[in-house]
Amino acid sequence: MHGFTAWLHQLQFGWLSDMLLIVLASLLCIPIHETCHGLAAYRLGDPTAKRMHRLSFNPLHHIDWLGLLSMFLCGFGWAKAVPVDMRYFKNPKAGMALTALAGPASNFLLALAALFFASLIGGLPAAALNGFLVWLFYFLLRTAILSIGLGLFNLVPIPPLDGSKILFSFLPERAYYTLMRYERFGMLLLLVIVWLDLGGSYLSNAIGVVYQRMAGLFF
Repeated sequence: MHGFTAWLHQLQFGWLSDMLLIVLASLLCIPIHETCHGLAAYRLGDPTAKRMHRLSFNPLHHIDWLGLLSMFLCGFGWAKAVPVDMRYFKNPKAGMALTALAGPASNFLLALAALFFASLIGGLPAAALNGFLVWLFYFLLRTAILSIGLGLFNLVPIPPLDGSKILFSFLPERAYYTLMRYERFGMLLLLVIVWLDLGGSYLSNAIGVVYQRMAGLFF
């Protein structure tokens, strides 16, 4: 029994803590992203998300558990898409673009808020810090990084990511609606790109640059 206890003490549980931070940060970043899509659509006249009870920050209303597991294991995941009916918009293309933009914009604002509160903790005297505050500090930093990554990733102009809806809004009507009809096939292209890690280094570098710029505002 003593040998088993000694073996347990030798184990490194740092990776468990890191994974817990990622999951908890995801449960914050993803619902905010999706809810802001729904709120934007609602403000523009589309009540679909409200009727389906998706205007909520409750993670259970937005989390796709397979997508969360994928993010946990592979660094790439997805959530339940907020339903949007563009027929309610006075200007359908512009309405879709603004609704799409609301998600990434919310992630960047969340990252700024997380870094601000992290800077408050970082400014405390060492004597005032305890285990929870240290954990919260790293949770806020992880949230900022993940939120920036989620925002930038969704701005990639490949359907069904938000960036495609923003970019497509500048196309002529006929081309726009043709591409929107086939956007579900973009998911296959997206999975291939992620699987082959094409452009992964560019995204990582972009996340690093944005994170450093934002952190420089507070630290």
